[in-house]
Amino acid sequence: MAAKKSSSRKYGKAASKSVERAMHKKKAGTLKSGTGRHPKVKSREQAIAIGLSEARAKGAKVPKKKSSAKKSTAKKTGRKRAAKK
Repeated sequence: MAAKKSSSRKYGKAASKSVERAMHKKKAGTLKSGTGRHPKVKSREQAIAIGLSEARAKGAKVPKKKSSAKKSTAKKTGRKRAAKK
């Protein structure tokens, strides 16, 4: 028999509560995307992102944001120059 993996929660309970609060505010029409004169949040995805961001700031168990891979333009131009010669 194969060993069974122990399942651990990806998101903590505090993160769940934070997202739940953000969704309620969104439905009520009072959730904004920042401080000052920012527009109200209309999309479900943005409300979830705001809730998770607030949970992260409070130190709740939330996975890190996925970072996009940055492409270097210097490498690309070097390849083109080498190919032309």
